[in-house]
Amino acid sequence: MLSTPLHNWTPTLRSIGLSEHCQKDIWLKMECFQPVGSYKIRGIGRLCQYYVRCGKKGFVSSSGGNAGVAVAYAGKRLGVKVDVFLPITSHQIFIDAIRSYGATAHVGGAAWDEAHEAALKYAKSMDAAYIPPFDHPLIWSGHATLIEEIAREGMVPDAIVVAVGGGGLASGILEGMHQVGWYDIPLFAVQTEGAASLYQSIKENKPIVLSTVNTIATSLATKRITPQLLDWTKKHSVTPLIVSDKACVLAIKRFVDHQRVLVEPSSGAALSVVYDQHPELEKYQSILVIVCGGIGISLDLLENYMRRFNLVEQA
Repeated sequence: MLSTPLHNWTPTLRSIGLSEHCQKDIWLKMECFQPVGSYKIRGIGRLCQYYVRCGKKGFVSSSGGNAGVAVAYAGKRLGVKVDVFLPITSHQIFIDAIRSYGATAHVGGAAWDEAHEAALKYAKSMDAAYIPPFDHPLIWSGHATLIEEIAREGMVPDAIVVAVGGGGLASGILEGMHQVGWYDIPLFAVQTEGAASLYQSIKENKPIVLSTVNTIATSLATKRITPQLLDWTKKHSVTPLIVSDKACVLAIKRFVDHQRVLVEPSSGAALSVVYDQHPELEKYQSILVIVCGGIGISLDLLENYMRRFNLVEQA
């Protein structure tokens, strides 16, 4: 069994292109450079290692994509059998990646929430450890290491921008911010129009379950957030921002031009509010963007998205 973390340190880069575009200092935490292509391995790797120490011989997970890839990778590294349940909206890229690590991918259900229920039942029947994609304290503490790395490098931003699906990453970031004393740095939490569970939950002051989700950012396509994130909004400045799928795609294309790095729509969501100079960010000079993942994209898929949203000429 491996005792060292399964995730890698990732660089924090100042984007010259984005900084010039915005006339600000734009910094990028490049989690797309993790071995599984996303930040997910930080928290999920920690949780998987814990269950191996507890004697578990199998992992069962539910995922829109990135979490399942992280569990499959962790299982491969730890020598544990893995089954991942995904909704029918998950892209084949994720399914292929999961299977490449020797895990079994089960596809069914209209959204992550249905895959989650199927995975829970299967885990119980197999006496396997259930690895949730975002809702566990060890996952949050694993994601908090992202902020620890940035703080050790001496970089202190005026604001942080992150994409939100189920809220595990944002919860971990907030935990990490409080560990290093960043109590007054605001967090801007970006969701797409078709999966705005955080925005609705803050508006209603209670966890809201959306009736449906509809977004190309399938790794953000959850009907609900973890209650932990809503709790954080009561003790830290968290501002929800809503963007369109089209804005995500245009940000992906712009990011390729500026950084020569291809990222998925979830990263595009966070980047889009910087590219589009969202009014909520106007008063902040140094902005850190969490580039959360890059596995759920390909050149062909980006071209399809560009055509779908009539962005070929605009780009």
